Parts: sequence; structure tokens; C-alpha cells
Amino acid sequence: MMNIELEKAQSIISQYIKPILASEEIPLLECSGRILSDTLYAPICQPPFDRSPLDGYAIKAEDTKGASIETPVELQVIHEVCAGNYYEGDLHNGQAIRIMTGAPMPKGANTVIRQEDTNEGNETVLVYKQLKPYMNYCYKGEDVQQGDILIEKNTLLTSAHIGLLASMGYTHINVKLQPKIGLLSTGDELIEPGQSLTQGKIYNSNLYTIATALKELNCQPIIIGSTGDDVELTSRLIKENIDKVDVFITTGGVSVGKKDILHDVIKKIEAKRLFWRVKLKPGTPILSSIYKDKLLLSLSGNPSAALITFHLFLPNILSKLTEYEGYENNICEGVLQNDFNKKSITRRFVRAYYEEGKVYIGAKHSSGVLSSMIGCNCLIDIEAECEGYSEGNTVKVVRLY
Repeated sequence: MMNIELEKAQSIISQYIKPILASEEIPLLECSGRILSDTLYAPICQPPFDRSPLDGYAIKAEDTKGASIETPVELQVIHEVCAGNYYEGDLHNGQAIRIMTGAPMPKGANTVIRQEDTNEGNETVLVYKQLKPYMNYCYKGEDVQQGDILIEKNTLLTSAHIGLLASMGYTHINVKLQPKIGLLSTGDELIEPGQSLTQGKIYNSNLYTIATALKELNCQPIIIGSTGDDVELTSRLIKENIDKVDVFITTGGVSVGKKDILHDVIKKIEAKRLFWRVKLKPGTPILSSIYKDKLLLSLSGNPSAALITFHLFLPNILSKLTEYEGYENNICEGVLQNDFNKKSITRRFVRAYYEEGKVYIGAKHSSGVLSSMIGCNCLIDIEAECEGYSEGNTVKVVRLY
């Protein structure tokens, strides 16, 4: 297929993506950003006992009837309980136990008076406020009941999830294997950072931007490196590494020039071409193929074109690989805060900044300009044959992760 719509291209690719089923058990502190492989249940209640939510005195609420600053109630202080300790005896009428935040509630106590509402006495304490039963009282299992579902499978784990699991006593968790994405840059013009920049050469930025973008999406980039415009070498590198990855990405060599070699590479390795060229700018000449049941995604060599098409395709690919729907492109609307007067013959994705429903378009939009991606957190989806936009117009926005 050639010259197809973005949504058609995304749909075609999705038919060939197989979810990652394998998992690994890793320490809890290493689980952030990983996808949970199995639903987890609470092995205990949280909190595991009735406890005090504040510093004060554990008492019986009925003992505070009529208490005020003018008519305080005096209670005998019989013990003190700090967090991490407990009191084995029973609390009786007329008694109080000094208690700290998080400490277990003594048997017989049904409320806690804040120490600020007392004279903070040691042997006896004056209570200046009337309380109702179970005010200032945290119940066992108030947060989580034993047997409750803690986290559903296919959840992207965050710091909140990790904290919750730690509170349940978990030390290791089964998570899905990270998607392994092969990455190869092509082009005679490329040299690596650190080398002397000779005439006609440019530094290879695509390898670094795409590899880092993959890490930001919790993937494991498999860096194959870079090659010149060499069909034989590029074909060999793909063949040698395809079994090590879930998806293989190349940059460069996909247009119609003399040295756009990926078309010949695809033929040489006998890959199945899915499509070439998508109706969008930048990144029109994107090429997609299947080789040994793996997706081969060949992006433009222009730095911003490569990164923008990465943002348009990889999130949905990762959603299929991991079965985590949160990776899918977040599409919404925003109100433009400045004019964009350029006519767009082809559907175009323009770099912009989105904040609280407002969209700000930057100044540089060439496919070879990378600096304008800094501070860009969204793309404005401009339809074909658009005459431009004015400040105040509502625009379609693709939010970036």
C-alpha cells in the first residue's frame, strides 16, 4: 500500500503486533514503569489493626460528656502507647492512655482526644472537649481489606503502586518483560558524536533521540548502531538482530533518492512490505514491513520527522505489545493562543505546547529542525487543505507522554 491515511497505517500495524506474554520477577524497588503481569490481592488488612490517627489520649467517649474548657473532665492516665508498641490490658471508665499517631487502639477505647484539647497531663489529664464514639479512630482495614484486589494486571506501576505493595509486605513482583526495540540509523552522512565533523557529515542525532524516547516509554532499546548507505550491511544487521527484539526501528533511507536503500533492503531480506508513505508531514516516507513475524518500522532520516512519526506510531504499538491502554495517543482539543497562517496542502502535525486547554505554537517547523521539539508536549493535527488558524480557534491536539 502507498499514500495511506495515518489511521489506516496504525490499524495495519496493529494487526501484526503480538502481546508480550513472558514475565520476570524483580525487586519491588525496580518495578516503577513496568507493566504488572498478574492481578495482585491484599494478603493483609491495611492498617492491620485499629489505630490512632493523631497524638493524644485513647479514652471512652462517654467519659467526655459535658466536657469543656470551663468544665473539664479529669481522667486517670494509666499507660502510654507509641507507634510500634501496644497495650495488652483493657481501658475502663475514668481512664485514659497516652497514645501517639499510628499506635494500636487499646481494648475498651473508642475515641482519641487530641492532646491540644487537654492539659497534656501525665498522671491525670483534663479533657476540654466532648467527643462522640469512634471520632478520631482509624479502623483495621480502613485502607485495604484482606483479599481485596490491590492492582489489576496490565497496570503501569507508579510510585503509588509501589508504596501500596510495600505496605502489604511485597518484596518482589512479576512484571512483563520490557519491550525490546532494535534501533539502527542509516546514512553515509552520519558520524558519531565525539568524532571530528568533516565536510559533508552530520552527527547522528536520531540514534540518541529515538533511544531516549524509547526509555521514556519504559522500553529497552537494543542499539544496533549506524551504517552507511549499504544494502548488504544493513540487511545483515537486521537479519542478525531481528530475533533479539520485539520491534525493529530504522531511520533514514526511506524516500526516493539514489541512496534510499531501505526499499532494496526489504527486498533482499524478503520482508513483507505493509505500506510505504503516509499522508502526513513531516515523515511522509515512513515504511513498514514484517520480517520473521516482527514489525520493521523505517522512519525518515530527518531528525524531527523521525521523532514526530515515532510519537504517532510507537505509543499504539506499545499498547498492543504490553496490553497497557495508557500508551495510546491521548487526543483532545485546545484553544489556539497565537496565529498559524501557513496553508497545509497535506495533513500536518505541528509542534506546540499544551496547558490547561490552551495551545501555543512554536516558530520552527521544518522536518530537519530538532531544537523546536524542546518544550513541545503536543502536536496539532492540521487537516489537509487547511488555510491556517487564527488565535482563538479550536484545534485537534495529540498529547505527548
